[in-house]
Amino acid sequence: MATLTNISQTSVDSLWHPLKQHKNIQKAPPPVIVKGEGATLTDEHGNEWLDAIAGIWCVNVGYGREELAKVAYDQMLNLGYLSPSFIAEPTAKLAAKLLELTKMNGHVYFTPSGSEANEAAFKMVWQYHQQSGEPRGYLRRKIISRYRAYHGNTYAAIGATGQAERKIGFGNQPAEIRHINPPYPYRRHMNLTPEEHGEQVAAELEQTIIYEGQETVAAFIMEPMISGGGVLIPPDNYIPRVREICDKYGVLLIFDEVVSGFARTGTMFGHQHWDVKPDIITCAKGIASGYQPLAATIVNQKIYDAFIGNPGDMSHYRHINTYGGHPVATAVALKNIEIIEREGLVTRSAEMGAYMQEQFDQLLEHPNVGEVRGKGMLFGIELVANKETRETIDPALIDKVIGSAKEERVIIGKNGNTVPGLCNVLVLSPPLTITKAEADRIVGAVENGLKKII
Repeated sequence: MATLTNISQTSVDSLWHPLKQHKNIQKAPPPVIVKGEGATLTDEHGNEWLDAIAGIWCVNVGYGREELAKVAYDQMLNLGYLSPSFIAEPTAKLAAKLLELTKMNGHVYFTPSGSEANEAAFKMVWQYHQQSGEPRGYLRRKIISRYRAYHGNTYAAIGATGQAERKIGFGNQPAEIRHINPPYPYRRHMNLTPEEHGEQVAAELEQTIIYEGQETVAAFIMEPMISGGGVLIPPDNYIPRVREICDKYGVLLIFDEVVSGFARTGTMFGHQHWDVKPDIITCAKGIASGYQPLAATIVNQKIYDAFIGNPGDMSHYRHINTYGGHPVATAVALKNIEIIEREGLVTRSAEMGAYMQEQFDQLLEHPNVGEVRGKGMLFGIELVANKETRETIDPALIDKVIGSAKEERVIIGKNGNTVPGLCNVLVLSPPLTITKAEADRIVGAVENGLKKII
Protein backbone atom coordinates (compact mmCIF):
# COMPACT_ATOMS: atom_id res chain seq x y z
CA MET A 1 0.00 0.00 0.00
CA ALA A 2 1.41 3.38 -1.01
CA THR A 3 2.05 5.98 1.68
CA LEU A 4 1.93 9.74 1.20
CA THR A 5 5.71 9.90 1.06
CA ASN A 6 5.94 7.66 -2.00
CA ILE A 7 2.60 8.35 -3.70
CA SER A 8 4.26 10.43 -6.41
CA GLN A 9 6.38 7.48 -7.52
CA THR A 10 3.37 5.19 -7.19
CA SER A 11 1.53 7.44 -9.64
CA VAL A 12 4.41 7.14 -12.11
CA ASP A 13 4.43 3.36 -11.72
CA SER A 14 0.67 2.79 -11.70
CA LEU A 15 -1.34 5.64 -13.24
CA TRP A 16 -1.90 6.36 -16.92
CA HIS A 17 -1.85 10.16 -16.85
CA PRO A 18 -4.14 11.78 -19.44
CA LEU A 19 -2.82 14.07 -22.18
CA LYS A 20 0.77 13.72 -21.02
CA GLN A 21 3.86 12.14 -22.53
CA HIS A 22 5.03 9.24 -20.37
CA LYS A 23 8.66 10.35 -20.40
CA ASN A 24 7.70 13.78 -19.08
CA ILE A 25 5.76 12.17 -16.23
CA GLN A 26 8.77 10.04 -15.32
CA LYS A 27 11.02 13.10 -15.22
CA ALA A 28 8.62 15.41 -13.42
CA PRO A 29 5.47 13.87 -11.94
CA PRO A 30 2.61 16.27 -11.18
CA PRO A 31 2.45 17.42 -7.56
CA VAL A 32 0.46 15.26 -5.17
CA ILE A 33 -2.47 17.39 -4.01
CA VAL A 34 -3.89 16.71 -0.56
CA LYS A 35 -6.31 19.59 -0.01
CA GLY A 36 -8.33 22.27 -1.77
CA GLU A 37 -9.77 25.44 -0.28
CA GLY A 38 -11.32 28.25 -2.32
CA ALA A 39 -9.05 28.63 -5.34
CA THR A 40 -6.03 27.14 -3.56
CA LEU A 41 -4.64 23.61 -3.78
CA THR A 42 -2.15 22.35 -1.21
CA ASP A 43 0.38 19.67 -2.11
CA GLU A 44 1.98 17.00 0.07
CA HIS A 45 4.86 19.34 0.98
CA GLY A 46 2.56 22.14 2.14
CA ASN A 47 3.05 24.26 -0.98
CA GLU A 48 -0.01 26.23 -2.03
CA TRP A 49 -1.05 26.48 -5.68
CA LEU A 50 -3.52 29.01 -7.08
CA ASP A 51 -5.74 27.16 -9.55
CA ALA A 52 -6.52 29.60 -12.38
CA ILE A 53 -8.37 27.04 -14.50
CA ALA A 54 -10.71 25.63 -11.81
CA GLY A 55 -9.65 22.03 -12.27
CA ILE A 56 -10.83 21.48 -15.84
CA TRP A 57 -13.11 24.52 -16.16
CA CYS A 58 -15.40 23.06 -13.50
CA VAL A 59 -14.83 24.04 -9.84
CA ASN A 60 -17.06 27.09 -10.15
CA VAL A 61 -17.86 27.50 -6.45
CA GLY A 62 -14.30 26.76 -5.34
CA TYR A 63 -12.75 23.91 -3.38
CA GLY A 64 -13.50 22.81 0.17
CA ARG A 65 -17.24 23.47 0.34
CA GLU A 66 -18.28 21.69 3.52
CA GLU A 67 -21.99 21.90 2.75
CA LEU A 68 -21.45 20.00 -0.50
CA ALA A 69 -19.60 17.29 1.41
CA LYS A 70 -22.38 17.15 3.99
CA VAL A 71 -25.18 16.80 1.46
CA ALA A 72 -23.24 14.00 -0.25
CA TYR A 73 -22.70 12.26 3.09
CA ASP A 74 -26.37 12.56 4.07
CA GLN A 75 -27.54 11.32 0.68
CA MET A 76 -25.13 8.37 0.75
CA LEU A 77 -26.46 7.30 4.14
CA ASN A 78 -30.04 7.61 2.99
CA LEU A 79 -29.77 6.36 -0.60
CA GLY A 80 -26.30 5.93 -2.06
CA TYR A 81 -27.42 4.62 -5.44
CA LEU A 82 -30.62 4.08 -7.38
CA SER A 83 -31.29 2.61 -10.79
CA PRO A 84 -32.42 5.32 -13.25
CA SER A 85 -35.52 3.19 -13.74
CA PHE A 86 -36.72 4.49 -10.36
CA ILE A 87 -37.09 8.04 -9.05
CA ALA A 88 -34.84 9.70 -6.48
CA GLU A 89 -36.09 12.95 -4.95
CA PRO A 90 -32.98 15.07 -5.69
CA THR A 91 -32.90 13.87 -9.28
CA ALA A 92 -36.47 14.95 -9.96
CA LYS A 93 -35.90 18.28 -8.18
CA LEU A 94 -32.72 18.96 -10.14
CA ALA A 95 -34.48 18.31 -13.44
CA ALA A 96 -37.15 20.84 -12.52
CA LYS A 97 -34.49 23.35 -11.44
CA LEU A 98 -32.61 23.03 -14.73
CA LEU A 99 -35.79 23.67 -16.70
CA GLU A 100 -36.38 26.75 -14.55
CA LEU A 101 -32.84 28.06 -15.06
CA THR A 102 -32.84 27.49 -18.81
CA LYS A 103 -36.45 28.66 -19.24
CA MET A 104 -36.96 25.48 -21.24
CA ASN A 105 -40.33 23.79 -21.50
CA GLY A 106 -39.23 20.18 -21.78
CA HIS A 107 -37.48 17.33 -19.99
CA VAL A 108 -34.01 16.44 -18.69
CA TYR A 109 -31.93 13.29 -19.22
CA PHE A 110 -28.95 12.75 -16.88
CA THR A 111 -25.56 11.18 -17.64
CA PRO A 112 -22.23 11.15 -15.77
CA SER A 113 -20.19 13.32 -18.19
CA GLY A 114 -20.40 15.98 -20.86
CA SER A 115 -19.23 13.54 -23.52
CA GLU A 116 -22.13 11.25 -22.68
CA ALA A 117 -24.56 14.17 -22.58
CA ASN A 118 -23.64 15.03 -26.16
CA GLU A 119 -23.70 11.38 -27.19
CA ALA A 120 -27.21 11.12 -25.75
CA ALA A 121 -28.23 14.30 -27.57
CA PHE A 122 -27.14 12.92 -30.95
CA LYS A 123 -29.08 9.69 -30.43
CA MET A 124 -32.13 11.69 -29.39
CA VAL A 125 -31.82 13.86 -32.50
CA TRP A 126 -31.57 10.88 -34.82
CA GLN A 127 -34.52 9.09 -33.26
CA TYR A 128 -36.56 12.30 -33.06
CA HIS A 129 -36.34 12.92 -36.80
CA GLN A 130 -37.35 9.33 -37.54
CA GLN A 131 -40.43 9.74 -35.32
CA SER A 132 -41.28 13.40 -35.92
CA GLY A 133 -43.83 12.80 -38.64
CA GLU A 134 -41.67 14.44 -41.29
CA PRO A 135 -42.11 12.26 -44.41
CA ARG A 136 -38.36 11.86 -44.98
CA GLY A 137 -37.26 12.32 -41.36
CA TYR A 138 -35.40 9.01 -41.49
CA LEU A 139 -32.87 10.69 -43.82
CA ARG A 140 -31.87 13.32 -41.28
CA ARG A 141 -28.67 11.81 -39.93
CA LYS A 142 -25.98 14.45 -40.41
CA ILE A 143 -24.66 16.48 -37.50
CA ILE A 144 -22.86 19.72 -38.33
CA SER A 145 -20.22 20.90 -35.88
CA ARG A 146 -17.37 23.42 -35.99
CA TYR A 147 -13.64 23.19 -36.24
CA ARG A 148 -11.78 23.94 -32.97
CA ALA A 149 -14.79 22.86 -30.88
CA TYR A 150 -14.56 20.11 -28.26
CA HIS A 151 -17.67 18.01 -27.62
CA GLY A 152 -16.27 14.93 -25.86
CA ASN A 153 -14.38 11.68 -26.34
CA THR A 154 -17.10 9.07 -26.91
CA TYR A 155 -17.71 7.81 -30.45
CA ALA A 156 -20.07 10.43 -31.88
CA ALA A 157 -18.87 13.19 -29.55
CA ILE A 158 -15.24 12.86 -30.66
CA GLY A 159 -16.51 12.79 -34.22
CA ALA A 160 -18.23 16.13 -33.65
CA THR A 161 -15.10 17.51 -31.99
CA GLY A 162 -13.25 19.75 -34.40
CA GLN A 163 -9.77 19.31 -32.94
CA ALA A 164 -7.59 17.25 -35.24
CA GLU A 165 -4.89 16.43 -32.69
CA ARG A 166 -7.41 14.65 -30.45
CA LYS A 167 -8.48 12.35 -33.29
CA ILE A 168 -5.32 11.52 -35.19
CA GLY A 169 -4.74 7.77 -35.27
CA PHE A 170 -8.13 6.79 -33.88
CA GLY A 171 -9.54 5.56 -37.16
CA ASN A 172 -12.70 6.56 -38.96
CA GLN A 173 -15.14 8.88 -37.23
CA PRO A 174 -18.92 8.66 -37.69
CA ALA A 175 -19.82 9.22 -41.32
CA GLU A 176 -22.70 11.53 -40.34
CA ILE A 177 -20.51 14.36 -38.98
CA ARG A 178 -19.66 17.51 -40.98
CA HIS A 179 -17.51 20.45 -39.88
CA ILE A 180 -17.56 24.15 -40.71
CA ASN A 181 -15.50 27.13 -39.62
CA PRO A 182 -16.30 28.89 -36.34
CA PRO A 183 -16.42 32.65 -35.90
CA TYR A 184 -12.90 33.78 -35.09
CA PRO A 185 -12.89 37.58 -35.16
CA TYR A 186 -9.17 37.90 -34.44
CA ARG A 187 -8.31 35.94 -37.59
CA ARG A 188 -11.11 37.28 -39.82
CA HIS A 189 -10.33 38.74 -43.24
CA MET A 190 -8.87 42.21 -42.76
CA ASN A 191 -11.55 43.79 -44.99
CA LEU A 192 -14.44 42.48 -42.86
CA THR A 193 -15.93 43.99 -39.72
CA PRO A 194 -16.61 41.54 -36.87
CA GLU A 195 -20.32 41.61 -37.76
CA GLU A 196 -19.60 40.91 -41.44
CA HIS A 197 -17.37 38.06 -40.35
CA GLY A 198 -20.20 36.72 -38.18
CA GLU A 199 -22.53 36.80 -41.16
CA GLN A 200 -19.91 35.11 -43.34
CA VAL A 201 -19.42 32.11 -41.07
CA ALA A 202 -23.16 31.82 -40.44
CA ALA A 203 -23.64 31.76 -44.21
CA GLU A 204 -21.22 28.83 -44.33
CA LEU A 205 -23.63 26.91 -42.10
CA GLU A 206 -26.50 27.63 -44.47
CA GLN A 207 -24.41 26.74 -47.51
CA THR A 208 -23.35 23.45 -45.93
CA ILE A 209 -26.96 22.53 -45.16
CA ILE A 210 -27.91 23.25 -48.77
CA TYR A 211 -24.95 21.40 -50.24
CA GLU A 212 -25.51 18.37 -48.02
CA GLY A 213 -29.24 18.37 -48.73
CA GLN A 214 -31.39 19.92 -46.04
CA GLU A 215 -33.47 16.76 -45.72
CA THR A 216 -30.31 14.91 -44.55
CA VAL A 217 -29.17 17.37 -41.85
CA ALA A 218 -30.37 16.57 -38.33
CA ALA A 219 -28.70 19.13 -36.05
CA PHE A 220 -26.06 21.78 -35.57
CA ILE A 221 -24.06 21.59 -32.32
CA MET A 222 -22.06 24.52 -30.99
CA GLU A 223 -20.60 25.96 -27.82
CA PRO A 224 -21.91 29.52 -27.37
CA MET A 225 -18.24 30.46 -27.13
CA ILE A 226 -15.62 27.88 -28.01
CA SER A 227 -13.66 27.15 -24.83
CA GLY A 228 -10.95 24.49 -25.09
CA GLY A 229 -10.35 25.38 -28.74
CA GLY A 230 -8.99 28.80 -27.80
CA VAL A 231 -11.81 30.80 -26.12
CA LEU A 232 -13.38 32.13 -29.32
CA ILE A 233 -16.12 34.69 -28.69
CA PRO A 234 -18.59 35.15 -31.56
CA PRO A 235 -19.79 38.53 -32.88
CA ASP A 236 -23.19 39.42 -31.46
CA ASN A 237 -25.02 38.82 -34.75
CA TYR A 238 -23.74 35.25 -35.19
CA ILE A 239 -25.83 33.15 -32.78
CA PRO A 240 -29.18 34.83 -33.63
CA ARG A 241 -28.39 34.25 -37.31
CA VAL A 242 -27.60 30.59 -36.62
CA ARG A 243 -31.01 30.18 -34.95
CA GLU A 244 -32.71 31.67 -38.02
CA ILE A 245 -30.88 29.31 -40.37
CA CYS A 246 -31.66 26.22 -38.30
CA ASP A 247 -35.34 27.19 -38.19
CA LYS A 248 -35.40 27.77 -41.94
CA TYR A 249 -34.19 24.26 -42.75
CA GLY A 250 -35.72 22.25 -39.91
CA VAL A 251 -32.33 21.62 -38.28
CA LEU A 252 -32.21 21.21 -34.49
CA LEU A 253 -29.88 23.56 -32.60
CA ILE A 254 -27.83 22.07 -29.77
CA PHE A 255 -25.94 24.35 -27.38
CA ASP A 256 -23.04 22.61 -25.66
CA GLU A 257 -22.88 24.46 -22.32
CA VAL A 258 -20.51 22.01 -20.65
CA VAL A 259 -17.96 24.77 -19.96
CA SER A 260 -20.04 27.94 -20.34
CA GLY A 261 -22.88 26.92 -18.02
CA PHE A 262 -23.52 27.73 -14.36
CA ALA A 263 -22.29 31.33 -14.16
CA ARG A 264 -18.94 30.77 -15.86
CA THR A 265 -19.42 33.56 -18.43
CA GLY A 266 -21.41 36.07 -16.36
CA THR A 267 -24.83 34.61 -17.15
CA MET A 268 -26.22 31.35 -15.80
CA PHE A 269 -25.76 29.84 -19.27
CA GLY A 270 -23.58 31.16 -22.05
CA HIS A 271 -26.29 31.33 -24.72
CA GLN A 272 -28.27 33.73 -22.52
CA HIS A 273 -25.92 36.53 -23.59
CA TRP A 274 -27.75 36.44 -26.93
CA ASP A 275 -31.30 35.63 -25.80
CA VAL A 276 -31.58 32.74 -28.25
CA LYS A 277 -33.49 29.56 -27.41
CA PRO A 278 -31.93 26.22 -28.43
CA ASP A 279 -33.74 22.94 -29.00
CA ILE A 280 -31.29 21.01 -26.80
CA ILE A 281 -28.82 22.09 -24.13
CA THR A 282 -26.06 19.85 -22.82
CA CYS A 283 -24.27 20.74 -19.59
CA ALA A 284 -21.84 19.23 -17.08
CA LYS A 285 -18.76 20.48 -15.16
CA GLY A 286 -20.18 23.46 -13.23
CA ILE A 287 -23.49 21.69 -12.62
CA ALA A 288 -21.89 20.18 -9.51
CA SER A 289 -18.66 22.20 -9.58
CA GLY A 290 -16.74 18.97 -10.11
CA TYR A 291 -17.69 17.62 -6.68
CA GLN A 292 -19.59 14.79 -8.37
CA PRO A 293 -19.55 13.47 -11.97
CA LEU A 294 -22.81 14.65 -13.50
CA ALA A 295 -24.15 15.95 -16.81
CA ALA A 296 -27.52 16.67 -18.35
CA THR A 297 -29.19 16.76 -21.75
CA ILE A 298 -32.11 19.19 -21.68
CA VAL A 299 -34.61 18.93 -24.55
CA ASN A 300 -37.65 20.98 -25.49
CA GLN A 301 -41.13 19.53 -25.25
CA LYS A 302 -41.53 19.10 -29.00
CA ILE A 303 -38.61 16.67 -29.08
CA TYR A 304 -39.79 14.83 -25.99
CA ASP A 305 -43.29 14.41 -27.40
CA ALA A 306 -41.96 12.60 -30.49
CA PHE A 307 -40.95 9.72 -28.20
CA ILE A 308 -44.46 9.16 -26.85
CA GLY A 309 -46.08 6.07 -28.34
CA ASN A 310 -47.72 2.80 -27.49
CA PRO A 311 -46.09 0.06 -25.38
CA GLY A 312 -43.93 -2.20 -27.50
CA ASP A 313 -43.76 0.07 -30.57
CA MET A 314 -40.09 1.01 -29.92
CA SER A 315 -40.84 4.74 -29.95
CA HIS A 316 -39.30 5.22 -26.50
CA TYR A 317 -35.69 6.41 -26.10
CA ARG A 318 -33.71 3.19 -26.07
CA HIS A 319 -30.75 4.35 -24.02
CA ILE A 320 -29.74 4.21 -20.35
CA ASN A 321 -26.73 5.07 -18.18
CA THR A 322 -25.98 3.09 -15.02
CA TYR A 323 -24.99 6.26 -13.19
CA GLY A 324 -27.40 8.63 -14.94
CA GLY A 325 -29.16 10.82 -12.38
CA HIS A 326 -27.14 9.31 -9.53
CA PRO A 327 -28.88 10.50 -6.35
CA VAL A 328 -25.68 11.62 -4.63
CA ALA A 329 -24.57 13.59 -7.69
CA THR A 330 -27.95 15.27 -8.15
CA ALA A 331 -28.20 16.13 -4.46
CA VAL A 332 -24.78 17.79 -4.63
CA ALA A 333 -25.74 19.61 -7.84
CA LEU A 334 -28.86 21.04 -6.21
CA LYS A 335 -26.82 22.39 -3.31
CA ASN A 336 -24.17 23.68 -5.73
CA ILE A 337 -26.79 25.65 -7.67
CA GLU A 338 -28.18 26.94 -4.37
CA ILE A 339 -24.69 28.28 -3.56
CA ILE A 340 -24.38 29.92 -6.98
CA GLU A 341 -27.70 31.69 -6.50
CA ARG A 342 -27.27 32.50 -2.79
CA GLU A 343 -23.83 34.02 -3.24
CA GLY A 344 -24.72 35.87 -6.44
CA LEU A 345 -21.98 34.15 -8.44
CA VAL A 346 -23.53 35.05 -11.79
CA THR A 347 -23.11 38.75 -10.96
CA ARG A 348 -19.75 38.12 -9.34
CA SER A 349 -18.53 36.30 -12.45
CA ALA A 350 -19.53 39.26 -14.62
CA GLU A 351 -17.99 41.84 -12.29
CA MET A 352 -14.79 40.00 -11.47
CA GLY A 353 -14.49 39.01 -15.12
CA ALA A 354 -14.66 42.66 -16.16
CA TYR A 355 -11.99 43.50 -13.56
CA MET A 356 -9.65 40.77 -14.78
CA GLN A 357 -10.30 41.63 -18.43
CA GLU A 358 -9.21 45.21 -17.71
CA GLN A 359 -5.99 43.95 -16.12
CA PHE A 360 -5.33 41.46 -18.93
CA ASP A 361 -5.90 44.17 -21.56
CA GLN A 362 -2.78 45.92 -20.30
CA LEU A 363 -0.79 42.92 -21.55
CA LEU A 364 -1.60 43.95 -25.12
CA GLU A 365 1.46 46.18 -24.99
CA HIS A 366 3.60 43.04 -25.03
CA PRO A 367 4.95 42.28 -28.53
CA ASN A 368 3.71 38.69 -28.42
CA VAL A 369 0.16 39.28 -27.14
CA GLY A 370 -2.10 39.39 -30.17
CA GLU A 371 -5.48 39.48 -28.45
CA VAL A 372 -7.05 39.14 -25.02
CA ARG A 373 -10.65 37.92 -25.09
CA GLY A 374 -13.17 36.71 -22.57
CA LYS A 375 -16.70 36.49 -21.19
CA GLY A 376 -17.16 36.56 -17.45
CA MET A 377 -14.51 34.35 -15.88
CA LEU A 378 -13.43 32.67 -19.11
CA PHE A 379 -10.33 34.11 -20.80
CA GLY A 380 -8.09 33.44 -23.76
CA ILE A 381 -4.79 35.20 -24.44
CA GLU A 382 -3.58 34.57 -27.98
CA LEU A 383 0.19 34.66 -28.37
CA VAL A 384 1.77 35.45 -31.72
CA ALA A 385 5.27 35.76 -33.12
CA ASN A 386 4.32 38.84 -35.13
CA LYS A 387 1.37 41.15 -34.46
CA GLU A 388 1.16 42.29 -38.06
CA THR A 389 1.08 38.85 -39.69
CA ARG A 390 -0.49 37.14 -36.63
CA GLU A 391 1.85 34.21 -37.10
CA THR A 392 1.53 31.86 -34.14
CA ILE A 393 4.25 31.77 -31.53
CA ASP A 394 6.72 28.93 -31.01
CA PRO A 395 4.97 26.36 -28.75
CA ALA A 396 8.06 26.20 -26.57
CA LEU A 397 7.54 29.85 -25.64
CA ILE A 398 3.93 29.21 -24.62
CA ASP A 399 5.15 26.39 -22.40
CA LYS A 400 7.73 28.79 -20.97
CA VAL A 401 4.98 31.20 -19.89
CA ILE A 402 3.01 28.35 -18.30
CA GLY A 403 6.19 27.05 -16.65
CA SER A 404 6.99 30.49 -15.29
CA ALA A 405 3.53 30.73 -13.72
CA LYS A 406 4.06 27.26 -12.29
CA GLU A 407 7.24 28.49 -10.61
CA GLU A 408 5.02 31.05 -8.86
CA ARG A 409 2.61 28.19 -8.09
CA VAL A 410 -0.13 29.58 -10.31
CA ILE A 411 -1.79 27.02 -12.58
CA ILE A 412 -2.73 28.28 -16.04
CA GLY A 413 -3.42 26.34 -19.23
CA LYS A 414 -3.42 26.49 -23.02
CA ASN A 415 -5.54 25.11 -25.85
CA GLY A 416 -3.37 22.01 -26.13
CA ASN A 417 -4.05 19.07 -28.45
CA THR A 418 -6.42 21.05 -30.65
CA VAL A 419 -5.38 22.26 -34.12
CA PRO A 420 -1.82 21.62 -35.32
CA GLY A 421 0.03 24.92 -35.37
CA LEU A 422 -2.72 26.81 -33.58
CA CYS A 423 -2.24 25.71 -29.96
CA ASN A 424 -1.13 29.23 -29.11
CA VAL A 425 -3.77 30.48 -26.66
CA LEU A 426 -3.33 30.72 -22.90
CA VAL A 427 -6.62 29.79 -21.22
CA LEU A 428 -7.84 30.80 -17.78
CA SER A 429 -11.10 30.07 -15.95
CA PRO A 430 -10.60 30.57 -12.19
CA PRO A 431 -13.19 29.62 -9.58
CA LEU A 432 -15.88 32.28 -9.52
CA THR A 433 -15.15 32.96 -5.86
CA ILE A 434 -11.62 34.31 -6.22
CA THR A 435 -10.66 37.54 -4.50
CA LYS A 436 -9.19 40.60 -6.20
CA ALA A 437 -5.86 39.77 -4.60
CA GLU A 438 -5.96 36.31 -6.18
CA ALA A 439 -7.02 37.80 -9.52
CA ASP A 440 -4.08 40.21 -9.36
CA ARG A 441 -1.75 37.31 -8.59
CA ILE A 442 -2.99 35.42 -11.66
CA VAL A 443 -2.52 38.44 -13.92
CA GLY A 444 0.91 39.06 -12.40
CA ALA A 445 2.00 35.47 -13.01
CA VAL A 446 0.99 35.70 -16.68
CA GLU A 447 2.73 39.07 -17.01
CA ASN A 448 5.93 37.75 -15.44
CA GLY A 449 5.89 34.76 -17.75
CA LEU A 450 5.48 36.99 -20.78
CA LYS A 451 8.50 39.06 -19.72
CA LYS A 452 10.63 35.93 -20.02
CA ILE A 453 9.88 35.36 -23.72
CA ILE A 454 10.79 38.79 -25.12
